[in-house]
Amino acid sequence: MRHRRTLPSLPRLLAPLLLVAVAGTGAVGAAPAPGSGAAAKAAAPRPLGQIIPAPASVRATGSPYTITSGSQIRVGSSAEARKVGEALAQVLRPSTGYALPVTSTAGTSGIRLVLDANDVSLGAEGYRLQSGSSGVTITANKPAGLFHGIQTLRQQLPANVEAKTKQTGPWQVAGGTITDVPRYAHRAAMVDVARHFFSVGQLKRYMDQLALYKVNKLHLHLSDDQGWRIAVDSWPRLATYGGSTQVGGGPGGYYTKAQYKEIVDYAAARHLEVVPEIDTPGHTNSALASYAELNCNNVAPPLYTGTDVGFSSLCVGKDITYKFLDDVIGEIAAMTPGKVIHIGGDEAHSTPHEDYVKFMAKAQAVVGKYGKTVMGWHQLASANPVKGSIMQYWGTDSEAAERKKVADATVNNGVKVVISPADRTYLDMKYNKDTKPGLKWAGYVEAQRSYDWNPGSYIENAAPGSVIGVEAPMWSENIVNSAEMDYMLFPRLPGVAELGWSPASTHNWDQYKTRLAQQGPRFTALGIDFYKSPQVPWVTQ
Repeated sequence: MRHRRTLPSLPRLLAPLLLVAVAGTGAVGAAPAPGSGAAAKAAAPRPLGQIIPAPASVRATGSPYTITSGSQIRVGSSAEARKVGEALAQVLRPSTGYALPVTSTAGTSGIRLVLDANDVSLGAEGYRLQSGSSGVTITANKPAGLFHGIQTLRQQLPANVEAKTKQTGPWQVAGGTITDVPRYAHRAAMVDVARHFFSVGQLKRYMDQLALYKVNKLHLHLSDDQGWRIAVDSWPRLATYGGSTQVGGGPGGYYTKAQYKEIVDYAAARHLEVVPEIDTPGHTNSALASYAELNCNNVAPPLYTGTDVGFSSLCVGKDITYKFLDDVIGEIAAMTPGKVIHIGGDEAHSTPHEDYVKFMAKAQAVVGKYGKTVMGWHQLASANPVKGSIMQYWGTDSEAAERKKVADATVNNGVKVVISPADRTYLDMKYNKDTKPGLKWAGYVEAQRSYDWNPGSYIENAAPGSVIGVEAPMWSENIVNSAEMDYMLFPRLPGVAELGWSPASTHNWDQYKTRLAQQGPRFTALGIDFYKSPQVPWVTQ
């Protein structure tokens, strides 16, 4: 689980932003303009662009638009725009109490969602939001951009727009234009369902939270020593037996193929790509316990409910190991429309290096056979990663030697890198010594530490363009429910999301913390019990 806890003893282990382009008023980092009393403050729209992630360009001009009982969401003839419009309406209707019909009727008033294939400058995920007294128009080149645009619209509205019951307005969007495209194409968050199992409903809640901050990848850590969480028809005991427990000995669980499809479809509706991970050749006790033939001695070990790492390994020398790998990857690839499959590869302490290299070569070939891109933890750098593969760096700031290996692989092997420093982005790390739950092996990670670093310069001497994004992993050794997950995610997740989306020129902690402070009421409206970091000047309304 990428945590360097105490390893089992021998013989069990063969150890060895902020300068946004702003014209007029409403700079992204600025505090709200002072009003002439509480009512005036409540009525004033949020300054344009004062959201997370910070937009690439903001031009604040003109009068605000007010959503009223007569407002419509205009989507034209596009089925994709209609889907986005319905998603927006689902957010706005309960809190405003307005009907907000989603209509194909033409018009310039209300909320207009426009797909413009000719506006190539916006790319696959960018959007343009234009607001004035008569309405708001969101334009995008692709549906994902339109979806990201409505997340910006949500955040421009008062926080109580997120409520599930009727609230008091007014519902105003400040006037001007936001033009926005992401810095990186890979903006991910991970949830470890292997150590503790999370239901489909819990994952849906998680995906909704990710979507609000324009995260576009959901990394599912589906297998580990403590549990196997995905049904595989050709090896059924992986789920029924290997998935029957978890850390501490609870009941565990697994996703049927129908449930996995439900997760994938829910993610796709939020423009999230699911990246499934089957961790190999270590972190495999749940598989070894399920099938004796996967062990070199043909003896299945007992199921494991502890938290040690590094003691398990597939038997690299047996042909059955590669049939197992081919069957599992083949079935998961067939269920996964996304382009990437993660094969793990870290903490394989019980696999001799020569065997590790041999295994990872075959594992990469299997992923390629099924038309997917290989992703692995950064230890893949020592095993001849294939060109175009993706390594995920999870080391800490102090590990210069590990970062050099990754940099060398980008130059010599043409690999790409996603950055997930454990002492920056691991959402299961404690905020401070009093945090419950959480771990502290990588140190305490407060809100500023999770935000105040630059992914673009983190891997020194990496090949130009090789860093493709960031990821915020949530490991679950002692995270057992959604409430604990919320507390560890917020407020750090929005900061990592901003590092992935916003231009480097917007990166400024002092400016960011003001925008983050204004997210507090939104977290509360969404039912999120978040960590009230003393580093952030939280507002209450």
